[in-house]
Amino acid sequence: MTEVSEVTEATQATEATRATEATEATQVIEVTDMIDTAENPDIAENAEATGAAGATQTYGAAGAAGAADTVVLPAVVEGPAPAALEARAVSAWFGSHQVLSQVSLTMPAGQVTALIGPSGCGKSTFLRTLNRMHELIPSAQFGGEVLFEGEDIYDASWRLTDARRRIGMVFQKPNPFPAMSIYDNVVAGLKLTGTKANRREKDMLVEESLTRAGLWKEVRDRLRQPGGALSGGQQQRLCIARALAVRPRVLLMDEPCSALDPTSTRRVEETIQDLAGQVTIVIVTHNMQQAARVSQQCAFFLAEQGTPGGIVEHGATDAVFGSPQDQRTADYVAGRFG
Repeated sequence: MTEVSEVTEATQATEATRATEATEATQVIEVTDMIDTAENPDIAENAEATGAAGATQTYGAAGAAGAADTVVLPAVVEGPAPAALEARAVSAWFGSHQVLSQVSLTMPAGQVTALIGPSGCGKSTFLRTLNRMHELIPSAQFGGEVLFEGEDIYDASWRLTDARRRIGMVFQKPNPFPAMSIYDNVVAGLKLTGTKANRREKDMLVEESLTRAGLWKEVRDRLRQPGGALSGGQQQRLCIARALAVRPRVLLMDEPCSALDPTSTRRVEETIQDLAGQVTIVIVTHNMQQAARVSQQCAFFLAEQGTPGGIVEHGATDAVFGSPQDQRTADYVAGRFG
């Protein structure tokens, strides 16, 4: 590889990392602002009148303060069916720098799709386009379509809260609200999406979500303790429970185990396997063994010699790892580069 190519790849990796960090930070700020706004009607009224509250502006009438758009929480036993997700000719830019070009991929309902590839190839950027988190980066631009059960989530008829309620996300670093209790962390999403639930329904939802995330037995006797007091692996599973509480039909995971020890990683992987079939999962991972263990579908991303990232090969995980059709895929899954 030439020196120019190495510098270009390093630049792409740095930009991707900065974009991820900015997205995570913005998400926490927006979520916190929305909770504060939703809990204080005076703040909500003032924010709508002055346009001062960024989160309320971003989410508009779909915010928790919008009584007219309140969603009634379905019965716990009803859990929504997983949904198919399809990207069509997706391209993405940060300013003038294009990081993705014409990426098309179908993510089947009720299956785990793993996105693999070296740093800087656009995997995480692609993941963020799937529920419009990409829009949180001021310089970001998007082209193409993302179809949720055949409907383009970028269509003007879709609100941001609709996309992010149906397509949840778990980030690389565990980001529970540290001052909130475990219980309040789980139900925080209800306020953000304007979902109405009484105390009994919330209690049932907390137990259901923590059970699905593989955390209930470990925390059921300390639900009122701060979420920030949990271990790193427990915090990540708490974030998974928080995402599941609003009953998404798709769950996006951006390297959810990269900051965890092997034991915590195993528990999160077990959670992913338990959730398979209940919700469609799309996971970015640098761990080839993890991709092989948890996914049924796999897509290999690559950005070569300063070109935008794209998919080299995709298909059933067993086929991508066992009999890849492209030599670059074979080299990557064998650990010869990346």
